[in-house]
Formats: sequence, C-alpha cells, structure tokens
Amino acid sequence: MAIDETQHRLDGRRTVPDHHGRGPATDLHDGREPTTDLHGDAGPEPRRGPDPDPARRPTALEQAGGVRGIVYSSLPVIAFVIGNSLGGLRAAIIAAVALAVAIAAERLLRKESVMPAVGGVFGVAIAAGISWWTGSAKDYFLIGIWSNLALAVVFALSVLARRPLAGVVWYSMTGKGMAWREDRRARRCFGIATIVLTVIFAARFAVQQYLYAADEVGSLGTAKILMGYPLLAVGVLAVAWAARASRRVPEAGERTPRQS
Repeated sequence: MAIDETQHRLDGRRTVPDHHGRGPATDLHDGREPTTDLHGDAGPEPRRGPDPDPARRPTALEQAGGVRGIVYSSLPVIAFVIGNSLGGLRAAIIAAVALAVAIAAERLLRKESVMPAVGGVFGVAIAAGISWWTGSAKDYFLIGIWSNLALAVVFALSVLARRPLAGVVWYSMTGKGMAWREDRRARRCFGIATIVLTVIFAARFAVQQYLYAADEVGSLGTAKILMGYPLLAVGVLAVAWAARASRRVPEAGERTPRQS
C-alpha cells in the first residue's frame, strides 16, 4: 500500500490523501516546488522577487567629481591669476587652458564622469576667449559675475510666483512630479531654501562686480574660489533642510487639507 501511494505521488496522476485526515496532499505537478524530497533532504529555496534595493542615485558631490573635482575646478582660476601676475594676459590664458585640458585628460584616464571634464574645459575656454577678445584679464570672470546676477533674479522671481526653484529642482531630481506645489508647507519650506540661494547668488554678484570695477584681478580669483563651492554647500544644506521639513508630498491627484 505504501509503495502504491509513493508511485501515485511520483506520477502526479491523482492527489494522495494525508495519513492524518487533513485532506489531500499537494500534487507535485501543481506548479510549486517541493520543500523536501522523498529522503527528507531540503529542497530548493522558494523563489524570491527581484532585489528591492534600486540603483543608488549619485549625489551632487559625486556628480561634480567628488572632493577632487571641487579642487580641480579651482585650479584653472589659480593658474590664470598667477599667470597674469607673472607673464601677462597671454601667459594667463595659456596656463588656464592648458591646466583645464590636463585635468580633463586625467579624469578621462581615471574613467571618471565625462561631463565635469568636458564642462570644465568648455567653461575655461569660453572665459579665456572673452578675455583674449577684450584684451582685459578681469573679463575672464565676466560670465561668472553676470551669471550670478541672472540666477539671483530667476530664483527671486520663482518665489514671488509661488513656484520656488529649489523645490522644482529637488522634486524633478527625485522624480516625484509637481504635486508638491499644491502643498503650502512644502512651498513655504522650499521658498526659504530658494531665498537662501538667491542671497548667495546676489552676494557673489555684488562682491565680484565690485572687485571687477576696481580692476582687482587677483582678488577676483580669490573671491570666485571662496564664494564658489563653500557657499553652494550652504545652499545645498538649505534645500536638504526644506526636503526634511516638508511633510509628505501628495501624489498626483491627491488632495490634502493644506492645499490652497
């Protein structure tokens, strides 16, 4: 009798009643893997779903090339200031462009991100080209000065329009859409972060424009470095605070009591 039941289990032609009266045993061919074989050995592990941990999104620091990338971005400015003080405008342009190309080549050899390398060379080349065209060393900083003014104006207008750019950028990067704009607390927090960024850009413009008018090339280089990534880090911290201070952002189509 035991042999017949075992044969029926192996053939899968019918269900075999449980010896303890709890109903039919599981058919081996019902699409599920057995947990033990006939000899009591452990069977294959149950199939699990895909790894729930998605690929980690690179941080802003990593996208900039890390700490090395931040240091590298300052070197062409230093080379330009030193070259201008020692050998004039031509030497400054050659030093800045050559160093930017060398940094880009080193990054590519290390198989780092291509965009910071290409962007660094492009930015230095444009600044050096303007300086060469005008014949004035201080014009090397002209694009950066007026870019700060433009950013200050745009960020300030976004707050007045109740669409603070800090929130727009943050939720665009995180892929949560624009539903946060209907939440008053989120708008308020990211409005504060946007104002912080506005002040940073405005301060950069005010200081560097003053030094530009005074024709202080060396001081312009120092101000550009000191007011660059250090102040940007303050702005990033303000955005991170806004993200934590905001309550849960509503999904698209979801209404909340804080909607205006």
